[in-house]
Amino acid sequence: KEGISWKRIGGVDPYFRFLPEGFIFDQAGDSLFCMNEDFTYYLLAYLNSKVACNMLAIIAPTLNLTAGNMNKLPLLEINNKDIKNKCNKNIELSKEDWDSFETSWDFEANPLVFIEEVKSLSDCYETYKETVNARFAKLKANEEELNRIFIDIYGLSNELTSEVADKDLTVASIFDTKDDIPESYKGNNYVLTKENVIKNLISYAVGCLFGRYSLNKPGLIYAGGDWDNISRESFTEADFAKGIPDDDNIIPITDEAYFEDDITGRFVSWLKEAFGADNLEDNLAFIANALRVKGENSRDVIRNYFLNGFYADHVTQYHHCPIYWLYDSGKNNGFKALIYMHRYDADTTGRVRMDYLHRMEQIYGDEINRVTTDIQESTEAREKAKLQKRLAKLEKQVKECREYDEKIGHLALERIIIDLDDGVNVNYEKVQTDRSGNKYNILG
Repeated sequence: KEGISWKRIGGVDPYFRFLPEGFIFDQAGDSLFCMNEDFTYYLLAYLNSKVACNMLAIIAPTLNLTAGNMNKLPLLEINNKDIKNKCNKNIELSKEDWDSFETSWDFEANPLVFIEEVKSLSDCYETYKETVNARFAKLKANEEELNRIFIDIYGLSNELTSEVADKDLTVASIFDTKDDIPESYKGNNYVLTKENVIKNLISYAVGCLFGRYSLNKPGLIYAGGDWDNISRESFTEADFAKGIPDDDNIIPITDEAYFEDDITGRFVSWLKEAFGADNLEDNLAFIANALRVKGENSRDVIRNYFLNGFYADHVTQYHHCPIYWLYDSGKNNGFKALIYMHRYDADTTGRVRMDYLHRMEQIYGDEINRVTTDIQESTEAREKAKLQKRLAKLEKQVKECREYDEKIGHLALERIIIDLDDGVNVNYEKVQTDRSGNKYNILG
């Protein structure tokens, strides 16, 4: 049933959430239910007001907020439709905010992508920022008005004020850089910067590259099942008209443009499809500027982000249960390749090894031969030193790849099968462990 939920062990100020129909509570999060469901909204507005918050600080001065504490809370019921309407609006605003992020069950698409008739990523960002900050302002205004109403109902105008601090709002707000965030927002965990917004866009793009999402169809496209049958029978051509997912569920990440279809090249193609070819270079520059990563040009910046930053951000975003897995040879970046967990099969590790790792080793071998020849022919000291530095790097990378080949080769022969119902953590360990229980660290 619909109800109200809160964390039993909380912080200084308790936060009460609307509990939709169909969910259940447990010991860590208590819930309450009203005989009259309409009263739920009045009660939720009251519990999140300054009046209830200050009373609860007296009734439950410790961090524990139990059903017994809640039962002692003085409650005056007033027939006021404005309270219910504003509470409903606040729930709507909060859900709207939450659903704009990938980890929401009801996530449909990155909010930058489907802004109509806008092809410049810069313009899309500004439109989105305006929408998000307007939502923040509306929620704040509603909460302050509800505070004023309850302060009047309880006759506490000489004791309390209706103001809500910016740091206490639990929907996103956006500022271009960390330096632009006002002091009043410090401590708010929901503040985003342009960098966060662009990283979320890149995450969505990777989802499109693997078939999890599509530029033509909102919502979750694929998250398990028979990929071949689903892609052949369940998807129309229009679902992926603006970007066919990767065929073999393996996308290499390289420190230089060794492959046309590495993740940087695939992302550039996706960006062209999403925002048009005419604005491609401007959009790449906008992304590179937002990422704050070193690189000689926009593509180098994006490549370096995929190489050194993307996976760590993905693991954090998905609360240490990543859905994209990184085959990673080590600190020298000899070999990296992403796969989508939901498309993993018994031959994935073997394909990574045979079709990509061995190919990478061959490329390094060719590069080492070429650079060695260039060193022998070079007469300029500075150029020679640069080439020798590159040669040393290539030799470390090929050595790392060969050592990685031994580990991954053993697991490839095992043809390990996973069960998505076991969840990320179990399967993440399973694909790196042989039948004898020996662990081989092949994933990032």
